[in-house]
Formats: sequence, structure tokens, C-alpha cells
Amino acid sequence: MKVLLFGATGAIGSAISEELAARGHEVTGVSRTTLSQPAPDASHRTHHVGDASNPDSVAALAAHHDAVVSAVSSGHPASLAEAASGLVRGLRKAGVRRLLVVGGAGTLEAVPGLRLVDTPEFPEPYKPTAYAQAAALAVFHTVEDIDWTYLSPAVVIKPGARIGRYRLGADQVLTDNDGNSIISIPDFALALADELDRPTALQQRITVAY
Repeated sequence: MKVLLFGATGAIGSAISEELAARGHEVTGVSRTTLSQPAPDASHRTHHVGDASNPDSVAALAAHHDAVVSAVSSGHPASLAEAASGLVRGLRKAGVRRLLVVGGAGTLEAVPGLRLVDTPEFPEPYKPTAYAQAAALAVFHTVEDIDWTYLSPAVVIKPGARIGRYRLGADQVLTDNDGNSIISIPDFALALADELDRPTALQQRITVAY
């Protein structure tokens, strides 16, 4: 499968690229800037500069691909909803239906009807990004002609080992027996790649945790 990956140079994007390539997918990476040098293991992959918020850029890059994955950075929160709109409009132009998006945990529900971002304990510095992710998710919820899947990680996502297991949930935070909500970046990438290969959540948001 030919996969276009936005945000390919980030920590999560790099892990997704590695997981997909290990499965034999042909990965085309996209970032906002030119790489100073290729990654050591990237000889079998190509890389382009592009903008997920620009429908024309998305369409040109996505042409002749089977699926698009977005792991764009939340460094500029306001751009997340713009990227969601740009991806949708660009994929329509390119005639590509499959889209997987890396989201955040702030939009997950702590209890039914109460999002994490709206709880008193949610860290103030992270609220702008969480609200921007909510706006992006709202864009996808209006889309019926693209097979999108929005993947929210656990509350804590960090570098670690690829254990090779995970659990999937819907809109509520997943926790383990000790009340922790955590996933390693490699196992999150594993879950995303599994969803690409064997879709189970078309036009839905899912969450990934141990």
C-alpha cells in the first residue's frame, strides 16, 4: 500500500513510518521543512515538503496514494483545525478515501459527558492544544465521504519499548488496573498500522492504551 505521511519527522510520525515500512508499505513522508539529512534507515522511503492545511498541496502529494496518515505537530494549535479541513478537501481532490489522524487525549471523556480538558485537574498550558484538537475532531465528524479514523493516544504517550499489545476504546479514557492511562509511541504506531491494514473504526474516533 502506498501511504502518504504528514508529520513524518516527529517522534510519533517517525515511529509510524518505521512500523508501516516494516510491513512492506511504501511510505512517502511529508514535513513543513526540508530534512538536513535523511534518517539512517530511510533509504527505502521518500520525503517531500508540504502543508496539511493547504488543500492543493495535499491533493498534489496524495495523488496515486492509497491512504494518508496525519501526525502533524500541535506546536501551533490553531493550525490543527486548518489541517483537518485541508486534509479533507485535499483528499477529495485527489480521490483518496482513507485517512488516519493522530489526535490527542484532551478530548477524551473522563466520565460520560465530561472531557478531560474540561476537568479542573487539566493543566492550563495544554488547554489551547486540546481545544484545537477538539475543533479538528469536530471537522472530521462532519465528513461522510472519506473513511477517516481519529486516533487519540492514552493520557501519557512516551518513548518506550514495542511490547506488541494494546487496547482500544472509543471516547472515554482507557486506564489499567492501577488507574494509569499510558501507551508507548511504538505501540501506538502499531495500533495505527493495524487500523490501516484491518479497518475497524471508519468515520470514528478511537483511543489506544495498555
